[in-house]
Amino acid sequence: MIGCLCLHGFTGEPWEVEPVSTYFLENKHWLVYTPTLPGHGPKGNLRDVTYQQWVYTAEVAVRELLSRCEQVYVIGFSMGGMLACYIAAKYDVSKLVLLSAAAYYGNPQQLLHELKDKVRLRVLGELDQDEHYLLYRKKIMDTPMTAVFQFMQVVKKIKPYLKKVSIPTLILQGEQDGIVPRKSALYLYETIGSKQKDLDFLPESKHLICHGFEKELLINKIEAFLCREEDEDESGCT
Repeated sequence: MIGCLCLHGFTGEPWEVEPVSTYFLENKHWLVYTPTLPGHGPKGNLRDVTYQQWVYTAEVAVRELLSRCEQVYVIGFSMGGMLACYIAAKYDVSKLVLLSAAAYYGNPQQLLHELKDKVRLRVLGELDQDEHYLLYRKKIMDTPMTAVFQFMQVVKKIKPYLKKVSIPTLILQGEQDGIVPRKSALYLYETIGSKQKDLDFLPESKHLICHGFEKELLINKIEAFLCREEDEDESGCT
């Protein structure tokens, strides 16, 4: 069985990567796990959490998948991309996918404008868009500086691990991303130690890269990468 760990971003929740995680769950029948990081989610409290708790949660998740699956892929969005790099450097996972990974980052308030676009375009499917947006907006506006410091710390602590990543890696970044700059993707591509790594920019995508107009293109690129050079019996790709 194939396992796939999907990690969301800072102040976010599994919804951020849901189009990708749902696709591989429903179409490939992989064992997909998208944990909610401590302090996150609608009822989370970021005031008292530490970056070590986020790392620990990701480690527990990948160990569980490794115990149940023949091979495991890791997909990380934004801060979750940095956590995914750490997991890839430390654990015996097979491939790594980074989506808008936050090795560098800009103003988090820009995220509110992108969320307004998502609400207006009603791309959240069965969710109550306005309610979901308000919860998400409140989460960002109420984020304490202590949590921002923890976010900065986890990025700083994980950067030295990038050179230890030796597995095939795909880096995807939106050209219109107002949160994570282009140089973040370039830095990851240049620093990650793997000899097999790909970097691609999606011209119309913003930070919430899984929920934009290029969502299908994004999923196609991830699928092509994860299924590359694998036969059907080993990869689960058909």
